[in-house]
Amino acid sequence: MPWKEIAPMDQRVKLIVDWKQSEGHITELSKKYEISRKTVYKWIGRYEKEGIDGLKEKSRAPKVSPNQTKDHIVERLIDEKCRHMNWGPKKIVAVLERKYPYERWPAPSTAGEWFKKLGLSRKKKKRMIVPPYSKPFEECNLPNDVWSADYKGQFRMRNRQYCYPLTISDNNSRYLLSCEALEGPRYKETRTVFEETFKKHGLPLAIRTDDGIPFAGRNITGLSRLSIWWIKLGIIPERIDKGEPQQNGRHERMHRTLKEEVTTPPAIDLKAQQEKLDLFQIEYNEDRPHEALGQKTPASIYKRSKENYTDRPFIPEYDMDFCVRSVKRGGEIKFKGNLYFLSELLGREQVGLKEITEDKWQINFSFQPIGIINLRRKRIEPIKNTLNV
Repeated sequence: MPWKEIAPMDQRVKLIVDWKQSEGHITELSKKYEISRKTVYKWIGRYEKEGIDGLKEKSRAPKVSPNQTKDHIVERLIDEKCRHMNWGPKKIVAVLERKYPYERWPAPSTAGEWFKKLGLSRKKKKRMIVPPYSKPFEECNLPNDVWSADYKGQFRMRNRQYCYPLTISDNNSRYLLSCEALEGPRYKETRTVFEETFKKHGLPLAIRTDDGIPFAGRNITGLSRLSIWWIKLGIIPERIDKGEPQQNGRHERMHRTLKEEVTTPPAIDLKAQQEKLDLFQIEYNEDRPHEALGQKTPASIYKRSKENYTDRPFIPEYDMDFCVRSVKRGGEIKFKGNLYFLSELLGREQVGLKEITEDKWQINFSFQPIGIINLRRKRIEPIKNTLNV
């Protein structure tokens, strides 16, 4: 009668009954139950010491485990997780290592198991994998090489009005330079936010945006009042291709975090929403570790730009190989006997024209190419967006 044929507990009870009735012939019991004499002695000894409870299966876990997470460590893990429910175990452990460097913290995988066991983990949504697009970031080697700016998708606040968060970040350090709750993507308010940001942080080499208002214009040049102002400040306006958000992937990833933290649920009104955005900006820059930065914070990487802001932008200048033309108030230039329309936004500005082939001339506004004059077809053709990096 081997152990596996009936429940182990029932068989142990039968063993003890037979032992009592047969006055304990160990060898016969060993043969009957097909177990070793040592095992027979073990269960008889347990019964004599503990009674029927001694026949129950006992835990094989060691009474003392040197690798077991200490209670105060678990408490701090839970406390930090409750403060940042949207953070994963890697960020939680990195923050605690920074706060308490002399403690021995468990691996993120161990912390993750604790969070899962205690119901503190959130199931990740399955996301479509997008192939990495590295070209726009090849020259983001230092802070202020390239900034990114965008309006986070509008959402209704609890007073039923819309909020349009304008965000500006540094691509190298991921530092969130500005995070403002606005009523809409209008030029005046957008320019005011950028002026304040330039005064505080200096000027970048380039600013990358999408082709939405007010960053781009609906004209052959693609220029808007905002991008014209940037060019006059010496900033390259970069525009990602339509439908290619991965070209601004670092900024888009920050927006996903922002949405989780400050829009669900939204605040009561614009003032209260701005308070939430301000707190998010501080936490994102100074407290939240970033995996791409080796779990350092953006604030520990970012440095202010050496290029200071001026409220008197320079007048565009052109080399000797450019033909300079003044743009009429209506947005046209006259070249080789014909009028070519650029944009009314460039009225009274000067542009430079440079021959590139026998019948094609490149039009520049300062350093920025904005179009091609096709003399044979007598029209202006757009310049393909190549992301000036």
